[in-house]
Amino acid sequence: MNLNLTRGDAARPSDNSIYMIQTYYPPKADVLKYFSSLDPHDAPSRFARVTIHHGGTMEPVIRDYLVGPLPVTPATEMTHLTEIYHTKTLPYNARGYDALDWNLPEITTKIAAPLMDAYKELLGSLPNDTIVAGGAGPFGFDGSFRRFWLNWQRDTPGFWLHPLNLWQYIDVSGTDPSKWDQLKIVYNHQVFDTAESFMDAFHNGTLKRVPPVTKQEEDLSWSTRERIGTLRDLDDLPGPRSVSFAGLRFRIDHDLQYVSWMGWGLYLGFDRDMGLNLWDIRFRGERIIYELKPQEALAQYTGNDPYKSSTALLDSYFGMGQSVRDLLPGYDCPDEAIYLPTTTFSATGMMTRKRAICIFEQDSGRPISRHLGFERSEFGAVKGYQLVIRSVATFEYIFHIDGTIEVRVSASGYLLSGFWDEEQGAYGSKIWNTTLGSLHDHVINFKVDLDVGGTQNSLLKTSLSQEVTNQPWFDDDWGEEVIQQRITREYIDNEDEALLRFPTNFQGGYTIVNTDETNKWGIPRGYAIHPGYSPVYNTVVGSKRLLKNANWARYNLAVSRRKDTEPSSSSMWNFNLPGAPPVDFHKFFDGENITQEDLVTWINVGMHHLPASEDVPNTRTNTAASSFFLTPFNYFDYDVSIESANAILLQPPKNPGDPFSYNDYNVRPAHCVPEPPAAFEYYPEQVYDLDGKPAPPSTVEEMRKASELYLRIKLEL
Repeated sequence: MNLNLTRGDAARPSDNSIYMIQTYYPPKADVLKYFSSLDPHDAPSRFARVTIHHGGTMEPVIRDYLVGPLPVTPATEMTHLTEIYHTKTLPYNARGYDALDWNLPEITTKIAAPLMDAYKELLGSLPNDTIVAGGAGPFGFDGSFRRFWLNWQRDTPGFWLHPLNLWQYIDVSGTDPSKWDQLKIVYNHQVFDTAESFMDAFHNGTLKRVPPVTKQEEDLSWSTRERIGTLRDLDDLPGPRSVSFAGLRFRIDHDLQYVSWMGWGLYLGFDRDMGLNLWDIRFRGERIIYELKPQEALAQYTGNDPYKSSTALLDSYFGMGQSVRDLLPGYDCPDEAIYLPTTTFSATGMMTRKRAICIFEQDSGRPISRHLGFERSEFGAVKGYQLVIRSVATFEYIFHIDGTIEVRVSASGYLLSGFWDEEQGAYGSKIWNTTLGSLHDHVINFKVDLDVGGTQNSLLKTSLSQEVTNQPWFDDDWGEEVIQQRITREYIDNEDEALLRFPTNFQGGYTIVNTDETNKWGIPRGYAIHPGYSPVYNTVVGSKRLLKNANWARYNLAVSRRKDTEPSSSSMWNFNLPGAPPVDFHKFFDGENITQEDLVTWINVGMHHLPASEDVPNTRTNTAASSFFLTPFNYFDYDVSIESANAILLQPPKNPGDPFSYNDYNVRPAHCVPEPPAAFEYYPEQVYDLDGKPAPPSTVEEMRKASELYLRIKLEL
């Protein structure tokens, strides 16, 4: 196969180049066979997924390829990967993120050069001086074009909070930059079809201008993270920190990326699209989950300007995993956390972060169970220890000693703000003089492949309702009628009926059960899906910018029959193809039976974010958070957290006034002088070039380009 490739670090849109290389996961049946035998001969063959931008062909396209088996031998082949998509082709206008969309001189000449006088006078500066641009997406609808709005903002710390009142609509379709053009300019709610008509209005006095910046507004320090205000009482002292005096109670096999703790065991995974994921999660020797993996993150904005009203982001396109940076020791994670590295591949090389994942045990500060009692052996408590696996891409997985898994997303950072004027009031809040905190939804989708007592599972729906009943034993004092709750249980047999929202008032829920496996009491063993904090789904339905590419976001959860050809609810290409998505989630649901089949549950978390002044400078993780729980539901015969020796059992005193006697199972607080925390240090990620050799250290500007992507665009003037 003659691919005629150009190195990614030198490629132009009209070249063929490798955009991405990732692991391609083997069929589940092959993996389970290997887990059962552990025979090296049963180990699944290894394949890579290679994405190539074919910009140099007669009909430019994107193609994904499977390359394998690996390592390379005479048996290694390269085949076109199509079976995971619902469309036959991937249009070139939907290609991966490419800074050349705005950094080629051909388009810069058409965008910036004609407007230099207007930039200086209306925005107070010139591009790359003290103002920079940012782009909004999606960049297309069905592959027939690639266009985006540029907004302008002050280039200052916290630039996200300093938008300006000028937007430009840019066409970068196709592979010939000489045909790229500027289609519209919007300034202060006035629309111009050409740079010439805009500049004519600018010069002849017909342009309605924004009032000039005041002296107060010239102070831009309000958007930095420097401490301000009066020092609070005792805040000059360091706060408490967690120390495992008896030593760490979890184990990590660094070669296998395997973690074990208190009966739990699991493998860690990491990918470019969405970052940290978990595999083969077992508790007390039984597999609970085959795959727990974030799929997509949606952020849909609103506003009375071209930028906010057209922004509907799907973050896998930009690579949430690729955007991960090192955690801050002692701040993102406790001082004694263990850190693990990750590596991702991009068009220009590889990037390794030494502290991308942290793992630590924490005391929740409350018992997982307790009771005050006076009979023998009924008074006691079990400590609520948890194991946390966290990545700075906002994901954390929390394991509890009762067999519960909590999946939590918590966000912090700068808002993607808009320019404030009185017409924006319905779309957010004024958070500074000319800054709008834009209303938006976040919805993040997770794939949960539960295997409850095996791969053959069913979906149980439980509903709580009110009934009026009469019983002969009710006396005349109260009457013979009683109004009370009752439970209705039913199995959902068809996946078309498994696109679900949580019931009103959470009166009921959903459980994945195995009807062929029961506990001691004859009840099907199951794992329930419990909503945690802020269980939301997307507010807006029908927008062309999310027409069919994020159908998963319309529900709290959905359950489908598992297929290797449906590995994800989304794809990075969906972002720019809302009208013709390569992965259409609704097509997963085609009337198949889901009774005692291998099932996948797709679960959403998120938030409706109505920003307030307290979101300045950054949103806070305590309220910008969402979660769900996977918890045993008749899976065991009893609460297995009672097995923990980190517990206390009290017995009533024999004589009045005597203390309660107790048994702490000889697990008593350990004490020693702890080692001091390591001195804080933070280094940039290690970058490797396309030859796998260490690249020279990145400049701050290079690091910004790799991290801020299209949100901060410095035009190559």
